[in-house]
Amino acid sequence: MENFIVSARKYRPATFDTVIGQKSITTTLKNAIKHDHLTQAFLFCGPRGIGKTTCARILAKTINCENISDNIEPCNQCESCISFNKSASFNILELDAASNNSVDDIRSLAEQVRIPPQVGKYKVYIIDEVHMLSQQAFNAFLKTLEEPPSYTKFILATTEKHKIIPTILSRCQVFDFKRISVEDIIKHLAYVAKNEGIEATEDALHIIAQKADGALRDALSIFDQLVSFSGNKLTYDIVIQILNVLDYDYYFKITDFILNADTANTLLTINEIIDNGFDGRHFLIGMGEHLRNLLVCKDKSTISLLEVSPSLKEKYQVQSARCTEKFLLKALEINNQCDINYKTCNNKNLHLEISLMQMCSINASHHPIEKKTYIISPPVKKPIEETVKTPEKQKQTVPETKPAIPVTEESKKATKRIPGTISIKKASKANNQKEENNIHNNQNGPVADKPAKPFKQEELEKAWTIFTESIAHDSPNLYSTLTKRKPELKEDFKIELVIDNKVQDKEISERKSDILDFLRNELKNYHIQLETIILENHDKSKAYFPTEKYINLVETNPSIKKLKDQLDLEIDF
Repeated sequence: MENFIVSARKYRPATFDTVIGQKSITTTLKNAIKHDHLTQAFLFCGPRGIGKTTCARILAKTINCENISDNIEPCNQCESCISFNKSASFNILELDAASNNSVDDIRSLAEQVRIPPQVGKYKVYIIDEVHMLSQQAFNAFLKTLEEPPSYTKFILATTEKHKIIPTILSRCQVFDFKRISVEDIIKHLAYVAKNEGIEATEDALHIIAQKADGALRDALSIFDQLVSFSGNKLTYDIVIQILNVLDYDYYFKITDFILNADTANTLLTINEIIDNGFDGRHFLIGMGEHLRNLLVCKDKSTISLLEVSPSLKEKYQVQSARCTEKFLLKALEINNQCDINYKTCNNKNLHLEISLMQMCSINASHHPIEKKTYIISPPVKKPIEETVKTPEKQKQTVPETKPAIPVTEESKKATKRIPGTISIKKASKANNQKEENNIHNNQNGPVADKPAKPFKQEELEKAWTIFTESIAHDSPNLYSTLTKRKPELKEDFKIELVIDNKVQDKEISERKSDILDFLRNELKNYHIQLETIILENHDKSKAYFPTEKYINLVETNPSIKKLKDQLDLEIDF
């Protein structure tokens, strides 16, 4: 029985051209070798599993090759290449800085540097995880790194570049490796699967590539694990089962329910997901990615940013056509806020459910009532003789430029006392009051042809809590008002809420229709009425409205009232 070799080792690149996803770096290194511009020290930085150590080995092997090809690749036939392939090269040494991080280890390295290579041009030291060196070891390494012998090359590799001291960075040529794209990982996995005789679907490889998060080594490790379970056939269902990945269909289904404002099925679906063993945080991350993908599909120029299979890309485009940008941005904001607070909240499931209900309310039919503003044109001044009532026989049309009756100071005063005079402020207030009364009469009254299901105080308090939690972020003042005291259920489905002052009453009035719509739908009772009661013992000395402020000013200084009367001023309501 042959020893099993993991795919990450078996299919490890041996030449620059076979390195996956690092084309710019391999091209730079090949040009440096071609033009003999090799620096004394290289620093390869980047996440795990993306080819840093692999490129370091290929570079070390190539510069020591005796017959470099025209394409700047090792020949694999000379003595240096053969010894390297057998892991028996004395000119290429690998050092793990995680276990050799002391000053003594660096001193031993400095002594070895003095010995020239026996075969080949260079003596190459590959130091992996170099950020693990201690501060003293870094300082001891400085002089050797700055002025090594001409035959010595250092290749340092690290996943945490920020931990390396600046004096080391300044002595190295730095190469930042990038994460490998999903498309490149899928191509390599397909190549490995073909060589191993494994039948793998494209959707399955997509899931593996996304789970690897840009690390090819992780992708190959996951691939080996799945093959061990499934044998020679790898399908989408097997992958999501073994990797415990939430199926895309759940996100499409729950988004459809949210778009239809179907709160009941939304809650049932999230409950099914949690019952299947998925953590709420895991769902939130996936939901955020799903909403982001839908937003990306809104513009043809950004569809290429989707890292999903072609069949799944079509489903995203179809669902994206049903969503507005406003809806997606609002849903993303709610999802992100839920994710931020998820870890610290006590009842995590309730917190998640409230966020989903908030998403459902985005497309709900009930919206805040828009206040209408009326502009009343000022009255046109007419000649005094036209405003004074006269017998029918005496009415005559008099030109405005030649009034029949002279305008005197007495006539001006008389004009003010004529009942037909219009006050803009009073007219505006009357119209607004009339409009507000119409709105409340039409929107907030009981609906005769709708059901009136009985409910208890406990059910009322539960529904009240759900509504107040849904407005806590957007309307903190109203949230504070509604949660200060509990609502009380009275006869004929009347709900009474005790408040402190008129300011709170005004806040509730502006959102009264929203509150009633939610309670009626939640409790299945469309005869619910909401009544606010202002405490009689509240602090009346505090003025909230212009009239109250005016009364307080008059009590303090009576001359203000005299000035108002003399100038015939009105209070701005």
